[in-house]
Amino acid sequence: MPTATRTVLSAAATAATTTTKSAASAAAAVAAPPVRRILSGIQPTGVPHLGNFLGALRQWVQLQDQPAQTVVYSIVDLHALTAHPPVPPATLRDSIHNSARVLLALGINPKKSILFQQSQVPAHTQLQWVLTCVTSVGWLNRMTQWKTKAGSSPADAAPPAALKMGLFAYPVLQAADILIYRATHVPVGEDQHQHLELARDIAKVFNTTYKTNLFPMPQAVSTSAKRIMSLTDPTAKMSKSHANPKSRIDLTDSDSTIAKKVRGAVTDSDPTVTWDPDTRPGVANLLSLYAACRDLDPASLPEGELKGVVGMVNLKKKVAECVVDTVRPVRDEYLRLGGEVGYVKAVLEEGNARARAEADATWEMVMKAVGMK
Repeated sequence: MPTATRTVLSAAATAATTTTKSAASAAAAVAAPPVRRILSGIQPTGVPHLGNFLGALRQWVQLQDQPAQTVVYSIVDLHALTAHPPVPPATLRDSIHNSARVLLALGINPKKSILFQQSQVPAHTQLQWVLTCVTSVGWLNRMTQWKTKAGSSPADAAPPAALKMGLFAYPVLQAADILIYRATHVPVGEDQHQHLELARDIAKVFNTTYKTNLFPMPQAVSTSAKRIMSLTDPTAKMSKSHANPKSRIDLTDSDSTIAKKVRGAVTDSDPTVTWDPDTRPGVANLLSLYAACRDLDPASLPEGELKGVVGMVNLKKKVAECVVDTVRPVRDEYLRLGGEVGYVKAVLEEGNARARAEADATWEMVMKAVGMK
């Protein structure tokens, strides 16, 4: 074989080997599991209540202190647009700012976590469209919130004008919120597992369709906290959207307001303090409140810290004192941050920039995977 031919073939073989190694290296870079990444979000739809704090938000603070991980917390203002009727623009702007104030007051540390505003990171909606193109309509039809709004029968259904595409498709945006950061872990409550399962299903379909391992399968980080129930209806979950403000304890409530709400909590006529959620849900709810604030087992309280307490008046007094001690430092810091508008804005701007850098890197990989780049 002529020397020139051997040289060309050798160069070609070397180039092919280099290309193969580069492709394998790129595939390995995508396939390699990312550092533990935690992602969660909160809608800016009013001040969080005590149930939010004792459930998800207290866990957020604890998670940011674990080593070797990236923690990303989002104020998901795009999701707030699914409200019907729409949230007034001025109200939404205030709610975004106040949500940041609450999270900082609770202990979210911008040096340990990325705290940002969802709409300021365009890659969320860019990825949503790509994921929408591989998501089954049947999957979205089965989502509990959509089924509730659509109704199981024509008589139960909301008026057609009230059924918006945003409500139908928002679980895909939730999946994009998670996957754009290649999150490995997502804190979820009892009623959110379905959404995380959908995100996993969408990630699997994307990876299979485009023959990639780009998206890891996000795992649930479950909270050990019990659900905090309504003060006016102990069989229903405490909710910030409930029409009656007496049903919940907001994190901005004054000491006297908290005491008044606890005094008005539904219980029963039995003066004894016992743990019996099935037949005494009101008393059980008060014990759960006390236990969650003190990180105790509510079933142990009648023979433990609250042994000897007799009568609902005395029980409510003990619970109110405990709740006040829990809420007061958060409320005071929230009010202080009301005078630090520039600081709160700067925290969000820095978080937005950090989140964009993370999300844009993933979006580049998505565009290459699907052939747009």
